[in-house]
Amino acid sequence: MRLRAALDSPELAAFVAALDPVNAVAETAPGFVWRLKAADGNSTSLRIFDDPMLIVNMSTWRSTDLLTALDALADYVYRSAHTAIMRRRREFALAIAEAYLALWWVPRGHAPTIAEAEQRLRHLRAHGPTPFAFGMKTPFPPPGASAAPAVRDGDACEG
Repeated sequence: MRLRAALDSPELAAFVAALDPVNAVAETAPGFVWRLKAADGNSTSLRIFDDPMLIVNMSTWRSTDLLTALDALADYVYRSAHTAIMRRRREFALAIAEAYLALWWVPRGHAPTIAEAEQRLRHLRAHGPTPFAFGMKTPFPPPGASAAPAVRDGDACEG
């Protein structure tokens, strides 16, 4: 997300106030495994591409009995308390012309780094969706799985 203003500005007060409740929803959502966070409990102090106005959000999601990792992530993003703050994103964030979300499969237990996210985003921007980096609308199965796996071996990372 490319911020419209500084995090401590009045323009972003509603966004900042929503961080802890929305993160709590993520952490209790089916399929949630891990999310990137700094000592303060969120990731707003961390940066990607050395840009002071870009904040990074990364998490991993695992298959459950009822949902695939991608379905679990989509449920959180589009059908939870996260959705309300997403609807207001134009108040808090500037549009980004190039790809700003990359998904990829990681080995179970791996916590991806910001450097990995940068690499995946650069690849997605340069080559479009591939098994190395893809988006929600263009998913690829995990390595070694069929096109429609019943069980996924690994966690999905969004960064």
